[in-house]
Amino acid sequence: MDASTEPAKKSLVLLFTGDGKGKTTAALGVLLRAWGRDLRVTMLSFIKAADGDYGEQRAARKLGIEISAVGRGFTWLSDDIEKDRAMALDGWRQAREKIAAGSYDVVVLDELTYPIALGWLSVDEVVDALGRRPEGVHVIITGRKAPERLIAFADLVTEMREVKHPFQQGSEAVAGIDF
Repeated sequence: MDASTEPAKKSLVLLFTGDGKGKTTAALGVLLRAWGRDLRVTMLSFIKAADGDYGEQRAARKLGIEISAVGRGFTWLSDDIEKDRAMALDGWRQAREKIAAGSYDVVVLDELTYPIALGWLSVDEVVDALGRRPEGVHVIITGRKAPERLIAFADLVTEMREVKHPFQQGSEAVAGIDF
């Protein structure tokens, strides 16, 4: 098939949401698959602390994949919610710039639904920015409580549903499995 008869490639927005575990893991799986296909990839984590040393950050450094934590940790435990809000807004500014520049083929916006749910970011602004992204820029969004407008806008929506979790039996998070 020559270029004139190939179907047009569509840029996709993927949304991994729901109360179950695996949203970030699914996004990382797509990111790794894209990287393996020589696509240019990046990830911004809106909740994870910028000074954290999570397993995915360690792996990304070894592989030369760009992952930036643009948060301060779990906002529901925050001692300075205004600082968290400012960091989320700055993270969104960085995300918009990366998306608009078209220098990445895949941009993961990990835990973006939290700043939206908290009212720090407008879902209309997010959808508008995603709608104006350059052709060829795929965006993956993760997080609980995805707003209906974002669900309707996304091309693929997967809802993770918790059926059973070791935390329910009092187990603590396991390095390499949970973080």
